[in-house]
This record gives sequence, C-alpha cells and structure tokens, in this order.
Amino acid sequence: MQTIESSKVKEKIYIEKLENGLTVAVIPKKEICKKYVIWGTEFGSIDNNFKLTKTDQIVKVPDGIAHYLEHKLFEQENGKNSLDVLSSLGVDANAYTTNNHTAYLFEATDNFYEALDEFMDYVQSPYFTDENVEKERGIIGQEIMMYDDYPDWKLYMNAMKCMYKDNPINIDVAGTKETIAQIDKEKLYTIYNAFYRPDNQVLVLCGDFEVDNILEEVKKRLKPNHNKQEVQRIYPKEQEEIVEKYKEAKMDISKPLFLIAYKDKVETGEMVKKDLAIECICNMLIGKSSNLYQKLYKEGLISEEFGYNYEFSKTYAHILIQNTSNNPQKVAEEISKEIENYNQTGFNNEEFERIKKKIYGEYVKSYNDISSISNNFLSDYFKEINSFEFLEEILVLDKDYVEKVFKEVFVEDRKVISVVLPNE
Repeated sequence: MQTIESSKVKEKIYIEKLENGLTVAVIPKKEICKKYVIWGTEFGSIDNNFKLTKTDQIVKVPDGIAHYLEHKLFEQENGKNSLDVLSSLGVDANAYTTNNHTAYLFEATDNFYEALDEFMDYVQSPYFTDENVEKERGIIGQEIMMYDDYPDWKLYMNAMKCMYKDNPINIDVAGTKETIAQIDKEKLYTIYNAFYRPDNQVLVLCGDFEVDNILEEVKKRLKPNHNKQEVQRIYPKEQEEIVEKYKEAKMDISKPLFLIAYKDKVETGEMVKKDLAIECICNMLIGKSSNLYQKLYKEGLISEEFGYNYEFSKTYAHILIQNTSNNPQKVAEEISKEIENYNQTGFNNEEFERIKKKIYGEYVKSYNDISSISNNFLSDYFKEINSFEFLEEILVLDKDYVEKVFKEVFVEDRKVISVVLPNE
C-alpha cells in the first residue's frame, strides 16, 4: 500500500492496487458523518478511436457512446434501475461523462454498505439488450435537444470548434441524434470490455473509514474479470493554430453571452505548476480584485458572474473567460489591452504574493468537503497528478515562471471569441 501525505492539510491518502488491477484510494476523514464513493474509468467522449492490441483491430465508435454507456449501466438484468435502488436507500447517487473519463458516485449518511453492495454490483454487471438500448435512444435524444437549447453549452461548443480542427473535444459529449442512432448492444459491450477493465479504473472512498476494513469490504464485492484486452487510444494530431477567430449564434436570451478562449499547448510535464501559474495570472488579470474587473464592472460591461477556467488534459489545454455583456467586443478589447500592459510592465510582486496566499487558502478550504477531495483526486489521477502537489507547488511558485507562462499562453493569434446574441 502506498501512502501519500500532506503536512499542509494533515491529510493522508492510502492507495492500493488490487490483484485484479483496480486502484483503490481511501481518504479517511475522522468524525465525518457522510461517506462519499466515486468509481471512475479512463474513458470519455474523446476516446472514439482506438486499437484492440490483441487483434490489432482498429475500432471507430459513434460519437456519444461513452455518455450512452453511462446511462445504460444503471439498468440491471433483474429489471431494476440501480439509480432507483440507491435512491430508495436514502443515498444521493449520480454519474457523469467528461471528455476524458466517466464516473459513478454516491454519498451516504445511512445504509452505506447496502448502497455499496448495489453500487459495486451495477458498475461490474453490464446488461445490454436490443430492447433496452433502443429505449434509451429516445431519452438521450431528448437530452441532446435540451443541451442544444442551453446558451452556455452552445457558447462552449462553438469555442471548441473555433480552437480545435481535429481534436475530438470539439464533439459534443452526448453526440448527435445521428451518431447515437448507430449505437447498439454489441458496440456497448465492445466499449465496456475494452475500457471498463479494473486496471483502467480507480475507486475513491472518503469518510470515517478504517483503511484495512474498507479495503476488505471492497475486495469482498469484486467480481471476477478475465478481460485482459488492452487498448491503444488513437488521437488525431492537432494543429497549434486556431480554426477561426470568431463564431456567433442567436438564441432566446435577454442579454448577449461571450466566451473568450486562448488555445494552449499541451504540457507533458509540470502540469500542476502551469495550472497554478495560470490561476495566478487570471486572478491578477481579471479576478474580482483586479483593476480591469473593477473598471469593466463599474462601466456595466460585465456582471458579478464574470469567471474564468483552465481546462487541460493529456491531449488539449485552453483558458476560458466567460460572462454576459451588452458589448462583448469591448470587453475582449479591454482584456487585450490589459494583457499588453502586463507584457510591458510585468506583474507586481506584492500583488503576486497576495494572490498566491489566496489560492493556497482556497485549496486548503476544499479539503473540508469530501466530494471535492474525492472528485479532484479522481480527475487528477487520470492526468497522472498527485492532488497534494498543488499545495506544495503554490508555495514555491515564482514570479519569473508565471510571467514566462503569461507570455506563452495569452497570445492574440491563439485567441477565439464565441458569442451568443439574443434573437432580434
């Protein structure tokens, strides 16, 4: 068993790779009433092209199949839906699909081990038939239509299409009505057998656990898995340049939405350090205490929901700046001016140190929440990151490195603007 410890937040994570290949991470939180469990597999919407190494067979699956499989895994051979069973036990259960992983989770105060029985049973017991796969098609088709009506989602997807030419991140996680029409039970079993292997998964448990005891409880509920199929993921080579600088759509909204994005180069090392550098930059550039934020807010060009995010993985990386505004172009111009100012003057050392302390405090605070700890560990694990690294790296982050990242990332030629305007 491997133990990872952070003296900064006095937390430990115990990690064991079981005989069947499954990685189990236990995060003990003494005297916490709730228990949280999340089981993730490294398979998301971008994994639509791969090779089965046993047979050298190249497999191209329909867009949206990872999300489709997430839906179908709840349905069991006994006719019950595991989500309903878990809800009847009084636990809060859910699942989600992202670009690079799929996860199943529940949070419980009571009936934990009964819930763990059902939870570990359904994730390990796929049951697909022609009838139940067909039944789900209409449900997911309606979900796709619903997302098509979400202005924020349209804004995001248009930004992805502006930035990425070939990377499948520019494809909707749920696919389209046309692509999900191609999904059948055979394709779902192919995906499950290829990616839902224990050695491609991690199970995270956070709560008032004795480590050895909960590991034994997990082992008791494991089912035999004889699938040794290995997969080689195939990703297209993405160009460094953006596809187009601007895209707009019109929808039934009262005020325009905008998303300004900067396409970044994918890092193979120092991902934690770079993520923290960009978080510092965004705080100083457009955070709520920044001069630019105060100026734009007083002029009525942005609202309090003005926000930013850095998304990155092994295959993509970009910065997103989003809000509502009656003049998105003016906001974009002001941000570009501020970037140019910082390029000339650099960052103020006092402000930089203050922002570092703010970010450090936010990371420390997040360890009070069992779902945040677990979800972050799972997401970071698939990026080959140790979550505790953020606490260590932020304290030693230096301004020279941050200014170097700033000049490399906030480049006008790699900026795109996505706008959703009200229908006239």
